Amino acid sequence: MDKVTFEIFRYDPDKDSKPYYQKYDVEIRRPGMLMLAGLNQIKWEIDPTLSFRRSCREGVCGSDGINVNGVNMLSCMTKIEDLGSKHIVIQPLPGMPVVRDLVVDVDDFFNKFITVKPYLIRKSPTPDGEFYQSPEDRKLLDGLYECILCGCCSSSCPSYWSDKEYLGPNAFLRAWRYLVDSRDEGADERLPILNDKHGVWRCHTIYNCVKACPKELNPTQAITSIRKMIMDKQF
Repeated sequence: MDKVTFEIFRYDPDKDSKPYYQKYDVEIRRPGMLMLAGLNQIKWEIDPTLSFRRSCREGVCGSDGINVNGVNMLSCMTKIEDLGSKHIVIQPLPGMPVVRDLVVDVDDFFNKFITVKPYLIRKSPTPDGEFYQSPEDRKLLDGLYECILCGCCSSSCPSYWSDKEYLGPNAFLRAWRYLVDSRDEGADERLPILNDKHGVWRCHTIYNCVKACPKELNPTQAITSIRKMIMDKQF
């Protein structure tokens, strides 16, 4: 049976003075075996002290974002064989405080997400029926609403690492999802938040976020669109 080596970032603040890396041999037990299956093999059969997040195993919950060989990805969507290496280095998502091993503190990430008001804002009277949206307007949301809040995009961004107040590509993608929604009337509230030195102008179009997104979304394009809207509205 084929094997690969997982070299995993380890850190338990209750007993470790500093982080270290630990190697484990993982058996490839079937074609297309996922990274998550390898981590589970270690957790269940080799070392129960290893800590990592996972839930749905379907690429929907976004809880299992990790950094593999320097690239952010979801362990439940990544096939070991696709990495093309027998030696795989696994680390927590960068730019986020480590709680333990591969588990990071996501409070700041979600607080920034909430800052951009990720919900419909209405100022007109509520209609008696539905908020009608044409098929053409609905199609504008494709490539925006699919975000699963895994954090892979923001934690791959150098601006997010260096500027602790920077909202990050995830927040901008979600802001644009509502700014472009024909039913929303909250642009005057959101754009001043985004038009800030820690907002969309801090992006340097490095495209790490695009490469890291497991859903193949494009936060950089959203950022460019927000900038244009800001200039058009002269905020």
